[in-house]
Amino acid sequence: MADQPTPDSTPQPPRAPSRRRGIALEQAILHAAMEELTENGYVGMTMERVASRAGTNKNAIYRRWPTRAALGIAAYRQFVVTNTQIPDTGSLRGDALDLLRRANSTFSSPIGGILRALLAGARDDPQLLAQLQERTADAGSASWLTILARAASRGEVRPEALHPRVATVAVVLLRDEFITRGHPAVPDSVLIEIIDEVYLPLLRGVAPPA
Repeated sequence: MADQPTPDSTPQPPRAPSRRRGIALEQAILHAAMEELTENGYVGMTMERVASRAGTNKNAIYRRWPTRAALGIAAYRQFVVTNTQIPDTGSLRGDALDLLRRANSTFSSPIGGILRALLAGARDDPQLLAQLQERTADAGSASWLTILARAASRGEVRPEALHPRVATVAVVLLRDEFITRGHPAVPDSVLIEIIDEVYLPLLRGVAPPA
């Protein structure tokens, strides 16, 4: 998708020229991109509008992020808060449901609104979709692998289930709920369905290599 303003888009009034450099300038650009995504969505975010908000020029942005997709994802990753506390409920189901509920809470938060804007834009932007899939496919894989390792030590799953692609199936399905259905928040009943009807049966069916 070309990085051109839509005919009816009106860039924000330019701020006074800034002499910011390095990290300070990058932070200003990312904050401006976050504001654009929050207010106008990915479709309405243009490099011109971001540059205007940040008080810089497009070249300064393109030198750091060559595409809108790269800029949008960088803005999200900059401001998302990662909760590294890993649940330990004593059961795989309890741990998995806890992690999935946390992910849903993050996706449906104000910061998660940026991700939802990116997901909505990805429907018509293959480049953005590819980058989102690359960045989010391993989302929280360390936490998921940790709860699987505990489950394996308790005999709930085979050790062969400890693979990043297997471990993150539940959160990938949650991500797809936001992509395909546009949920502001996924109902808890859907989270339970993902865990009970897809995730746990998958893990318990993983067999040793032949």
